[in-house]
Amino acid sequence: MLPAIVVLGVVGLVPLVTVVNYSLFEIFTLESRYWVAAEWYEALVTAPRFWASFGRSALFSLLVLSLQIPLGIALALSIPRRRVWAGLTLAVLSLPLLVPWNMIPSLWLSLLSTDTGILGQFLGHYGWTAAWKGSATLTWIVILAMDTWHWTSLVVILSYSALSTIPAPYYQAAAIDGARAWQVFRHIQLPRLLHVLLMAVLLRFMDSFMIYTEAFPINAGGPNEASLFLAIDLGEEIKAFNYGPSAARSVLYFLIVLTIAWLFVKARARLDDPQAGSL
Repeated sequence: MLPAIVVLGVVGLVPLVTVVNYSLFEIFTLESRYWVAAEWYEALVTAPRFWASFGRSALFSLLVLSLQIPLGIALALSIPRRRVWAGLTLAVLSLPLLVPWNMIPSLWLSLLSTDTGILGQFLGHYGWTAAWKGSATLTWIVILAMDTWHWTSLVVILSYSALSTIPAPYYQAAAIDGARAWQVFRHIQLPRLLHVLLMAVLLRFMDSFMIYTEAFPINAGGPNEASLFLAIDLGEEIKAFNYGPSAARSVLYFLIVLTIAWLFVKARARLDDPQAGSL
């Protein structure tokens, strides 16, 4: 365990302590720092812009989970059971996960171009406008579609891994009893999916809540800050060299994500043992 603890301390704990330290100072240069205590935190939690960004990020994560979890389960249930076809299907579905994060927005912007993009030209026949960046609704649709295309495969793989552990006699018994597809899902498949779904929800929440690399190139937080998520707001602070406020934002965002992760751990403990998972 010692090598892992040392590596984790170097790559995780040391930067975290450094950021916490920066968040307590007004920093003009690294040599010229002035103690301000919790001033940046107070300014942050009382700023309407912070809560607006928080609301957008929370709404985006909720929409992502509402779309990707059911879609991933449905696709996992639709995968052929024969080993060859199952492997081929999983390989095809996993292709979006292999695309580098920084290439995804460029790929989607190219596809949505009404001049040269296949998707843009196709949607143009149904009212898609070349000036879609001026619409908050269309911008959100693009970001949600892009994120769903990229990450639903993760939910599919996790769900299929759980479904593949169900013994065949369970299905045979359900068929003898005349169980319908919904009853099979409710009483046989869903119990096996619960643990991996908690993991999928946690992973997708953490990624979507702090989305930046994929969302910023799409519309840079626009139009009129309609897609200005927490991580994009933090990126703007960093670009402006506001070290103290950006460090305070980072610490606060870290605490939010850590709290959500803790709640998921408690939920999983309660799922394993209802008496051991009390808050």
